[in-house]
Amino acid sequence: MTIIWQGLKVTFGFFLVAGLVFASSVFAVLLYAKATGKEPALFASVSTAVVMAKPTESAHAVQTATPVPAVQPKKSAMIDAPVFAQLPELPAGCEITSLTMLLNYVGIAKNKMELAAEMPKDETPAVLNTDGSIASWGNPNTGFVGDVTRKKRGFGIYHAGLFPLLKNYIPQAIDITGESFEMYEQQIARDIPVIVWTTIDFNIPYKWVTWDTPLGPLKTTYAEHAVLLVGYDENNVYLNDPISGKKQVQVNKDQFIDSWTAMGKQGLTYLKK
Repeated sequence: MTIIWQGLKVTFGFFLVAGLVFASSVFAVLLYAKATGKEPALFASVSTAVVMAKPTESAHAVQTATPVPAVQPKKSAMIDAPVFAQLPELPAGCEITSLTMLLNYVGIAKNKMELAAEMPKDETPAVLNTDGSIASWGNPNTGFVGDVTRKKRGFGIYHAGLFPLLKNYIPQAIDITGESFEMYEQQIARDIPVIVWTTIDFNIPYKWVTWDTPLGPLKTTYAEHAVLLVGYDENNVYLNDPISGKKQVQVNKDQFIDSWTAMGKQGLTYLKK
């Protein structure tokens, strides 16, 4: 029994010493991190900026965003970007007109009609139910659905459908759909506008519709709208609105974020060279 007891004491002593060594090592690592401000490799986490598609969208529409470098937060910022009206030529052309504003801001002199002709399109024809509602149609993440002039039935285009055209003109273009609104404000603080999706009245949609598309069912609203985000302060955001043709339109920030969130947190912008 004495031999067994001595063996247990030796084993216990070994684990006690090992535990003290490990604890002191962890304490040293944490002390280094506090002193240097660097995250110790032992506890470092890997983050990947992946932009998720809306729950109602197909996985084919998922985009991967390039991380936007963080900047010192500003309480307010404003960009003096040109404004263009989508009317009268493009009643359904809010997205392409917002793109026109962004491109002209960076010195690319394209007009909305030229860009509308180049815009990706989903030519899937609309099939109606017996009550006149849409049973199946195109997917706005593929391209513009319907007729942008509304001479025939027309709807719109989402971030994934419009992104290739933006990137064709600005190779540094990024899709920041799904990112926090703070990232959008960081872009404005860098004097970089952002195309954002919201609704006509900047409120959460009260009526939704669903139709089948080649990529699967799509839930959306006919109140869908896109604008150019050009400013913010503590309480408001400021938008160049293609439907009114007015610049720096003031909208309550919380209200706008709610509508932007309801539309899938969609946003397109770019990085400076």
